[in-house]
Amino acid sequence: MPIVAYNDLPAFEDLQRQGHDLLDVDHAVHQDIRELHIGFLNMMPDAALRATERQFIRLVGACNRIVQFYVYPFSLPGLDRGEKAQAYIDRHYARFEDLREAGLDALIITGANVANPSLDQEPFWEPLLDVVDWARENVTSIMCSCLATHALLKRLHGIERQPLPAKKWGVYSHRVTTKRHPLLREVNTRFDAPHSRFNDISREQLEAAGLNVLAESDEGGVLLAASPDQFRVIYFQGHPEYDACSLLKEYKREVVRYARGERTDAPPLPEHYFNDETAAMAQELVSLAGDPDRLRARLNAMEPLLDNTWGDSAKAIFNNWLGLVYRVTDIDRRRPFMDGVDPADPLGLVNGER
Repeated sequence: MPIVAYNDLPAFEDLQRQGHDLLDVDHAVHQDIRELHIGFLNMMPDAALRATERQFIRLVGACNRIVQFYVYPFSLPGLDRGEKAQAYIDRHYARFEDLREAGLDALIITGANVANPSLDQEPFWEPLLDVVDWARENVTSIMCSCLATHALLKRLHGIERQPLPAKKWGVYSHRVTTKRHPLLREVNTRFDAPHSRFNDISREQLEAAGLNVLAESDEGGVLLAASPDQFRVIYFQGHPEYDACSLLKEYKREVVRYARGERTDAPPLPEHYFNDETAAMAQELVSLAGDPDRLRARLNAMEPLLDNTWGDSAKAIFNNWLGLVYRVTDIDRRRPFMDGVDPADPLGLVNGER
């Protein structure tokens, strides 16, 4: 069933333009369909803020359960934001205080860029802990991506991530290691997924903490793990939400940084991502970095040639996750809040209210 487009968040318009099924608020209130309310803590940097928002909302909307989804993006203080991105957040995002009062069924937390050797030195660390500690007691399940996984494993289990000798960057083949886990129902026993990270948490660290490792790669490491109760907290070390072009855009940013002297070495290609044709085209991007028009033209020529070999598996895992949330959540716990409130817009966000 569709995402409910309850306000003017640009991601809703983007997804509709791409052919995804969304429901406007006028139609949502006239349907006797159970709804789930999903918080979406977007900690990604400005350049990836809107793309990440669209990618995760798309995964939620791909769920085939008979349910309507309300997705509420929000962010945190302590994240380095430019003026334009902050204005976008102020206009389109919810406040955590309002979501905490309203109640949520589930929570998704993205990765983030960091500047300090330890996560607890980051300015967003304490605000993130406030969200996590509340969510542990008040939402059915938390889904973490990349750095959020490392942050929650540190907070909940005292696990410290370990620096990798080089960035783990590319698309890797993974094997399901716990085939009967409900998150992996009807998921291929082998599937691809992207990674993009400088740090790692190993199978040994996860299992020592009593966590279930669900999928891993010989090259990429652990992709997916879960709390001992099967789905209270879900940990992705990679990026199942990525578009086919996401790694290309990351590579382009590194090429531009190299051209500007912000890194001393030409960036390596993401592993197992480009085919022979696109790899040759990617190698030429370094020489085009000083010419924005030619660089843009080359990137536009490459995008249609890229393969997405992970999207169906990501959708299946999210479908299973939301199905578990659907079955476990006691929807009536939010009814006192809903009384006297427009059910199409429980947080008053349609008209930009707070």
